[in-house]
Amino acid sequence: MEYAEYAFESHDHLRLVSRVYRGASASAPVVVCLHGLTRNGRDFEELAPHLAERYRVIVPDVRGRGLSQRDPDPDNYKMPVYLRDLEALLDGLGAQRVAIVGSSMGGLMAMAFAAARPGRVARIVLNDVGPELDPVGLERIRAHAGRSPAAATWEEATAGLRRIFAAAWPDLTDAKWATLARRCYRANDAGLLEPDADPMIGEVLRRAARPARDLWAQWAALGQIPVLALRGELSDFLSAQTLARMQQEKPGLLTATVPRRGHTPLLDEPECLDLIDRFLADRGQD
Repeated sequence: MEYAEYAFESHDHLRLVSRVYRGASASAPVVVCLHGLTRNGRDFEELAPHLAERYRVIVPDVRGRGLSQRDPDPDNYKMPVYLRDLEALLDGLGAQRVAIVGSSMGGLMAMAFAAARPGRVARIVLNDVGPELDPVGLERIRAHAGRSPAAATWEEATAGLRRIFAAAWPDLTDAKWATLARRCYRANDAGLLEPDADPMIGEVLRRAARPARDLWAQWAALGQIPVLALRGELSDFLSAQTLARMQQEKPGLLTATVPRRGHTPLLDEPECLDLIDRFLADRGQD
C-alpha cells in the first residue's frame, strides 16, 4: 500500500514528518496511529496498510523520533508539546474528527487529546496502556530508554533488540526479529546503527517525578467516547487489575488480552487485527 510523506513546521520550528495513506476515498474516515516512547511510525508498517483499505491513515513520527527532527531542548519531550504537534498535524491535513490507535505513550496521547478535545476523537484503541502504569514496567523502560548502544551490523542490532524484548515477544521467528530491528534502528553519520529516537528522551523520563501521575480523572473525562483496550497477557505495564478497574469505571469499554505478548502487542496478531477491524467499523456512536 503506497503512502505519501507529509511534513510541516511545528510552532517552535521543528520539521515533523508523518506517513499518510490516502485510503479508499477522499471521504474515508481517518485513523491516526501513535507509537510508543522511543519508537517511531514504522511500528505500524503492517497495521497501517491493512487499515488503509477502508480508512485514511495518518502515522506520525512524534518529535525526536524517526524522520521528525530532534528537539534541541529536550524539555519539550512532554505531553503538552506532543498534543500541540498532533493538533497542528490534524489541522494541516484537514482531519477534523479521527479515531486513534495508540501504543503505550501513543495511548496516553490519545487519552489526553480526547479529554481535551472530545469533539475531535471518534474512538480510541489503547494498546497495553491505561490511566495507571505498573511501576515494574515503568522502571524497566526508565532503565533502558535511550541507552541502547550503537551496533556495527544489522545482526548485532537484531541481537540487541532481542535481548531487551525477548520476554515481551516470545516465539518470534529470526526473520521477524530482523524486521523489527529495521523498524527500530537507523544508520548514523558514522555508519553505525543506532535506535531511531533521540537518546535524550530517556534522560527526560528518568528526571520525571515518581510515581507516574494518576490519570483516572482523565479516564473519566473520556465520557462516551468508545474505547477498545488491548492488554498483553505478559504485560508488566498494564496490569490485569488496572484493566478491570478501567472496565468498572467505563462500563461500555471493550477489552481483550493478547496471548503470548508483553508490552506491547505488535498489532499484527490476527486477533488484534480482527478486534480493531470490528471496533473501528462500528460507527454507531461516532
